[in-house]
Amino acid sequence: MSATVLVVEDEPQIQELVAVNLEHIGHKVLRAASAEEAEIAIRTALPDVLVLDWMLPGESGLAFARRLRSDERTRELPILMLTARAMEQDKISGLEAGADDYLTKPFSPKELAARIKAVLRRRAPQLSGDAVEIAGLRLDPSTRRVTAKDTRVELSPSEFRLLHFLMTHPGRVYSRAQLLDHVWGDHVFIEERTVDVHIRRLRKALEPTGHDALVDTVRGAGYGLRAD
Repeated sequence: MSATVLVVEDEPQIQELVAVNLEHIGHKVLRAASAEEAEIAIRTALPDVLVLDWMLPGESGLAFARRLRSDERTRELPILMLTARAMEQDKISGLEAGADDYLTKPFSPKELAARIKAVLRRRAPQLSGDAVEIAGLRLDPSTRRVTAKDTRVELSPSEFRLLHFLMTHPGRVYSRAQLLDHVWGDHVFIEERTVDVHIRRLRKALEPTGHDALVDTVRGAGYGLRAD
């Protein structure tokens, strides 16, 4: 599993500790020392997960989390909150503000990595690194291998990411714009019709085994993968 993690922590030593350990296990790490710096980074490119300290100079992490949850673009951004506050009510406040999980300082790097993986598995399963299988169609992100009824399916990197996202979110329909954001990134400027081209190529690759029927088109809404 490799994800882009934005670490928002104003204490240099803790920020360095978190960043180095996350980089060591393969994550790309961005750093910010305040909510203001974090907002600039998020405006440039949406990270995969946010590690957010509660106590920050200026706007608190708690207030920043609430603001992120009220914005459509960042509403689904996975947030892991770090804090020295260990009281039950503090944890409740953090979760009610929009944090997906809560880690109390001091913490071990292994626990931080495990918590991030758990948050991603819930919020962004396409980044968890787990293999997924639907109706005999199996995708393994660790080996970049797709098989259908034991037959190898050859896909381009873009089609692989597209199929991975659809398979980890079955039964839901996504617009072209949403697929561009989730699969290609919201900082990449690509024509929405590009999604149609990749969907056609994906269906063609899955056609020999009949799995092209799993890729669903909902007129006026977008695309999805049949849950059945």
